[in-house]
Amino acid sequence: MARVEITARALSDLERLFEFTAERNPRKAREQLLSVRRALELLAEHPLLGRDAEDGRRELILLRGRDGYIAKYRWLPAEEIVLILAVRHHREAGYSEE
Repeated sequence: MARVEITARALSDLERLFEFTAERNPRKAREQLLSVRRALELLAEHPLLGRDAEDGRRELILLRGRDGYIAKYRWLPAEEIVLILAVRHHREAGYSEE
């Protein structure tokens, strides 16, 4: 089983997304964060679950009702590491700092 690691940038993205939702609905924000976390943990057993993206990266689409998120990650098979690079809401135009 691979190890899932989350970069500082991805953690910052998750905090930003949580805070945005928590301003209106704290309970929903907690549920969404837990849902995203569970989905990212699936990558430990299924690192190729996401779709191909640019530069050898992959994207995992995380849908929950009307809300959805996209996690950009890189699978490093030699190290057996899934590195979560960034997370965004599906309606955002791109990832932060791109």
